[in-house]
Amino acid sequence: MTGKVVEIPELRDRRWVFEDRAHAGRVLASMLTGLRDGNGLVLAIPAGGVPVAAALADELRLPLDLCVVSKILLPWTTEAGFGAVAFDGSVWINQAYVDHFGLTPGQVEQTTREAQRKVAARVKRFRDDRPMPEMTGRPVILVDDGLASGATMRVGVEALRRQGADQLIIAVPTAPPLTALELAGEVDTLYCANVRGGASFAVAEAYRRWYDVSEAEVEQLLAARQRR
Repeated sequence: MTGKVVEIPELRDRRWVFEDRAHAGRVLASMLTGLRDGNGLVLAIPAGGVPVAAALADELRLPLDLCVVSKILLPWTTEAGFGAVAFDGSVWINQAYVDHFGLTPGQVEQTTREAQRKVAARVKRFRDDRPMPEMTGRPVILVDDGLASGATMRVGVEALRRQGADQLIIAVPTAPPLTALELAGEVDTLYCANVRGGASFAVAEAYRRWYDVSEAEVEQLLAARQRR
């Protein structure tokens, strides 16, 4: 499948364009107004994608659920990864990264197990092992707070395809051009408000207010929507 990238040209290559994740979600919603009040489904990648997706789902008046995935982290960092794990247990490994960093089979196995445990714990905490919602025959909008390498988004897309998602959309506030183009080829359309090139890229540089979203905040956002 070959999709396309839809962006906001005025935001191209700009930094600090969103006040916070909720603002970014509202900007994305303005790009997806054709789906308002339809039969679509918004799926957030926790934790950082949940405030974005909650605001987007509110604006479009669509249901919100989670697509729990996690990076497989390099052993010496809490940020950079070389693959990802999805809620269905599937694993994607970037072998080029494994080779580049000289990771041993033992390191790959250990960090993959750690990511799998994290995903299983979050599925239990956030979704209480509820079955995933029906996805066939409806637009499914997969949301995160930004793309860097795209590993978690990639494994999420693959897992949702196996769940029956046949109309799959990615919506992210910010991404580098190459990652956006690569992932657009895996879905119907990729919406990215702030496509940003340059010698280096950091998702945080799209936001004036940036912080690590806690699991408690995720629970609060989900509970607030359930009460409404």
